[in-house]
Amino acid sequence: MTAHEIHSLSGAYAVDALDDLERARFEQHLSVCADCQVEVASLRESAAHLGELDQTPPPSALRDRVLSEIKSVRPLPPQVPTDEELLQDDLGARRSASAPRHPRQLVVRRLGVAAAVLAMVGVGSVVTVEQLRDDQSHTQVLSASDRVLRAADARSVHVDLPGDASARVVVSDSVRKALLITHGMQDAPAGKVYELWLQNRAGTMVPAGLMERGGDQEFLLTGDASAAQAAGITVEPAGGSAQPTSAPLALFDFAKAT
Repeated sequence: MTAHEIHSLSGAYAVDALDDLERARFEQHLSVCADCQVEVASLRESAAHLGELDQTPPPSALRDRVLSEIKSVRPLPPQVPTDEELLQDDLGARRSASAPRHPRQLVVRRLGVAAAVLAMVGVGSVVTVEQLRDDQSHTQVLSASDRVLRAADARSVHVDLPGDASARVVVSDSVRKALLITHGMQDAPAGKVYELWLQNRAGTMVPAGLMERGGDQEFLLTGDASAAQAAGITVEPAGGSAQPTSAPLALFDFAKAT
C-alpha cells in the first residue's frame, strides 16, 4: 500500500469502515503521522455532531439529481511511481501488489465512507453538510449554521434585548435557513421556554423551534427561511405553542436585514 493510499484511509477509519488488515496498517501509520491524527480527530468530531444538524425532508427531485451529478465526480488521479520506484520493482508480484488502485476503486471507497456517515444519521433525512478544502488540503465539514454564515447572500438584523442582552438573526435565501445568535440573553422563566417563529408572507407566525435557555448561543431555526419575511421570539409554556400566546420579545424584520 502506497503512502498516497494510506493517507486516503483516514475518512474510512474515522467511521470504522476498514477491514481488520486495513485498520491495523492505518493505525500503525496513524501513530507517526500528525496530519492524519488531526484529520481523523476532526472527522470523528464532525460525525459525532451529525445527529445535531438540521434535518429536512428530502426534495422529490433529490434522487434524480444525485444519480445525474454522480457521473461528474472526478476522483483524485492515481499516484504515478517515480523512476526509482520502478527500478526497485521486480516486474512481478511486488509491482502488482504495490500498484495504486484504479480510480474507480477509489470512488467506490469514498462513496462507501459517505454511505457509512449518512447511515449514522438515519434514513429519510437530508443532512446539510458541505465539504471544503483549505490551503493545506485538509477537509473541513460545514454545518448548516456555518453554511448560513458563509453564504454569499447572508444578511442579518440586530435587536437589543432586556438586561443589556442582544440577538441577531442571519438569514440566507440560498441556504433557505435563518440562524439566531444571542449574547447575554436571560434564561426563560421557570416553566417557560423561548419559542422561535418564522413569519410567512401572509403574516402568519409558524413555529421554528424551542430554546430552553438563554446565554450566548447559536440556534438554527427550522423551516424555509427564504419564504419568510421575519423571525420572532416569544415566551411560551413548556413544550411550546402552536401560535404565539405572548407579545414578541424580539421581532427580526428581514426587510431591514443588511
